[in-house]
Amino acid sequence: MVFDAFSSANQAVMITVFLVAALFGIVANKTNFCTMGAISDLVNMGESSRMRSWILAMAIAIIGVIILEASGTASVDVSRPPYRSSSFIWLEYILGGLIFGVGMTLGSGCGNTTLIRLGGGNLKSIIVFSMIAISSYFMLNPFPGTDKTLYSELFYYWMSPLAISLTSQQDLGSVLGGIFGTDALSTRIWVGGILATLMLVAVFSSSKFRKRKDSILAGTVVGLCILAGWYVTTDMVTISMEGDTYSWVQFASTDVWGMLADGPQPRAVAVQSFTFINPTGETLGFLLNKFNPHYLTFGVVAVFGMISGSFILAVVAGKFRVEWFATFKDFISHVIGGILMGIGGVLAMGCTIGQGITGVSTLAMGSFLALFSIMIACAMTMKFQFYKMMYESEATIFKIFLTALVDFRVLPEKMRKLDSV
Repeated sequence: MVFDAFSSANQAVMITVFLVAALFGIVANKTNFCTMGAISDLVNMGESSRMRSWILAMAIAIIGVIILEASGTASVDVSRPPYRSSSFIWLEYILGGLIFGVGMTLGSGCGNTTLIRLGGGNLKSIIVFSMIAISSYFMLNPFPGTDKTLYSELFYYWMSPLAISLTSQQDLGSVLGGIFGTDALSTRIWVGGILATLMLVAVFSSSKFRKRKDSILAGTVVGLCILAGWYVTTDMVTISMEGDTYSWVQFASTDVWGMLADGPQPRAVAVQSFTFINPTGETLGFLLNKFNPHYLTFGVVAVFGMISGSFILAVVAGKFRVEWFATFKDFISHVIGGILMGIGGVLAMGCTIGQGITGVSTLAMGSFLALFSIMIACAMTMKFQFYKMMYESEATIFKIFLTALVDFRVLPEKMRKLDSV
């Protein structure tokens, strides 16, 4: 689509993002697509269908980005957040992922699950959403009357010196290309192609999964939604000015924007796709600024789209159910979970969707590191909750930790401290 003004082009992009996010919300609600649920099914029941669905979404997103970049249609080298940044702050990915993984377990679901449940009438998700919004907002925005953020006070001074400055971007194509003397793009195609193929083989090797139409639908649609986000912000919209055609993204720069004189420049215009933790904080900023359109970002529109899509499906399918906390302990658990998700999600630069699918589609090493950290922390927290419930005071943190590692076959059976139940 070609426009003669940035404002109209930006509006078209936002409408498209809302519709894609609404589709995401509809399908996720219908199929019960939940990344924490995927880990829970695998850890507690040995059921892998939802995990395979998640991996299917990753594979489709990787293939999509390969096609976009190989065809010259788009590039995700410079994105928001900067997945392929040459500054490899490894500890932020690990610690942020671990914090987020614990948080999403305590909060009964990750960021996108919170939005899906909110649209479906789960009032508990209002509390989780609010905690994510507040903590993620103040991770990047100063407290009133100060110039201090949660990130600057808790993490910046001791984490920044540990960053590794790479000679290339941090995606596997660039890193391996530098090692073997090949160009980054062709290496990405090979590495991404091989990785996605292995993922697809692993996913469809299960005859049980091949029969689960909902699981296949969920993984396929979610992967395509991530791809749509990349495409929408890179190549869907162009602007024609004085006979020349420019990419929509080019007009995100201050230098080019000054030539347009087309109203105030929108915030956070960049190459990006779906993630749901920092955008939840941006949604709080949008509300605090009295719905000022200047604060309406890709992420904010995606949040509203997800909730709307889930709400539509819940109403049409008769799944809308109002739910509240059963106990005060449950309330506190969800409050803490939301706070940890907000802090950890911003620190790790994404959630199970933002890093687990969107980031992974760029082949960024930090995305894989964050994803594995989230999964490990989530699985360990589930084990802690289980053994604490079964053994109460007998189950110390040390005993649970060793027993969980035995359950995960990291340690031999003789090191088990608590009997398997």
